[in-house]
Amino acid sequence: MSCTTILVGKNASYDGSTIIARDDDSGSGRYDPKRFVAVAPDDQPRHYRSVLSHVEIELPDNPCRYTIAPNVLNNRGILAEAGANEHNVAMSATETIAVNERVLGADPMVELRPAVGEPDSTDYQAEQPGGIGEEDIITLVLPYVTTAREGVARLGELLETYGTYESNGVIISDVDEIWYVETIGGHHWIARRVPDDCYATIPNQLGIDDFDLADAFGEQREYLCSADLREFMATHHLDRTMGTPVSSNGRHAHSAGFGTTVALPARFNPRKAFGTATPKDHIYNTPRAWYMQRRLNPSEDWDSPAARYTPESDDIPWCRVPEDKVSLEDVDFLLSSHFEGTPYDPYGTTGTAESRHRYRPIGVNRTGHMVAIQVRPYVPAANRTVMWVSFGSGPFTAAAPFYANVNDTPAYLRDTTPEVSTGNLYWTNRLIAVVADAHWYETNRFIEGYAEGVRAFGHRLIERTDEQLLARSDAESTDTNAWPLDGGHGDEKDVQGVADVLEAANDEMADYLREHTTKLLNDVLYTSSNLMHNSFAMSDRWAE
Repeated sequence: MSCTTILVGKNASYDGSTIIARDDDSGSGRYDPKRFVAVAPDDQPRHYRSVLSHVEIELPDNPCRYTIAPNVLNNRGILAEAGANEHNVAMSATETIAVNERVLGADPMVELRPAVGEPDSTDYQAEQPGGIGEEDIITLVLPYVTTAREGVARLGELLETYGTYESNGVIISDVDEIWYVETIGGHHWIARRVPDDCYATIPNQLGIDDFDLADAFGEQREYLCSADLREFMATHHLDRTMGTPVSSNGRHAHSAGFGTTVALPARFNPRKAFGTATPKDHIYNTPRAWYMQRRLNPSEDWDSPAARYTPESDDIPWCRVPEDKVSLEDVDFLLSSHFEGTPYDPYGTTGTAESRHRYRPIGVNRTGHMVAIQVRPYVPAANRTVMWVSFGSGPFTAAAPFYANVNDTPAYLRDTTPEVSTGNLYWTNRLIAVVADAHWYETNRFIEGYAEGVRAFGHRLIERTDEQLLARSDAESTDTNAWPLDGGHGDEKDVQGVADVLEAANDEMADYLREHTTKLLNDVLYTSSNLMHNSFAMSDRWAE
């Protein structure tokens, strides 16, 4: 499994933005080059065919422009991973999760079944396409929605129609709301809105730990789900809530199809009903949620024998109120972290050799990118969404801001090559990480200085560009919310003019990254070269 997610509600963030962020980690032993691209409506397919599952879907003829951070290689499909559209709807997809065997038995995954035999033979069986998956989700949803709720509805319809071949968590946000969707088996799903004053942490486990069925089938203010979820749960005995009726006329009250009334509680715990809790979860998943919440709620006891939550607790909350407003620096640190300040830090000096490799860190070697998408309420729609992007292993790099509402992206991030090259950000960061890893303490001061510089320059650049656009908006329009890149408002000249400003800012950020990332590579390479085991100078000779 791979990926780690943190979501920050608008009243929990430092500036009132919604923030969704996820490490996109490839599977063990695989490293997927990443790029950053804008997709024009004309480039969006009208007839879609999945590379992995071969499912074919006719798409609407009115897609909008959007910006994504996909894989370079197309061997596993587009895999858009993270993106934002011109209506300031953002997505991150997907967080790999797992459901239990009871769910898989009740609603199996929709997997590709290859053709059997020859087409003209009597025993020929045609290919059966699979469902949708991580490869497809952003491409099928993001270009067609104007709010996060619309995104949830469209994704839910696709899941119910075509099914899925894997378990995933999908994040969809706009300026007001963040929704987290979890797939339940092949065709079912649940979604919960992140409370505005909370953050949520998801580490490769089915995470939602409280679900209000009454709201989901009523006002739908905070919860949404597939239309037959209650019947599905009752038929297959999936609810595990204590205190519900146990029998009706001699039959289990949750049994459907026997003339009994479905009796489910108004609220239940999806993590216990649908999810897993295994010893492997305690090595790979729960420690990451523990560490993120340990950092954002530090006054709680996390370390003593009496601590309520440990790295191996199965009941760490899905969401909670932070002690302080959460910043982008917090997000960048957490999704790059490796249990700093604990005995579990693989680069640490405390604990033991065993404890330092006991748990899977958040910032691992096979991170392809981290994208934190910030949708800001205090600026015009044109420049509302900023994608904070880093490529490669988090402990050795930093997230930099790029405006999402553009027609093109900087070549330094857009034109990532399949092969190693210092001509683009992805591979330069990968090289830095590999060289610096073996000499953590000797090179870390360079990396920390680089990260501080990137983020500080990024904040200054965004503020300066916002001010430039606000001055232009005041001069040319009285309706700043509609001005002018929000899906057709403003004349063509205005739209292109704003795009030019945003793209110029992105190019300036990319130029800064090229200069300072190259310098970081030089510093790390020089320092590590001096520490090679076969180094030798006359002064190195042992004295008699």
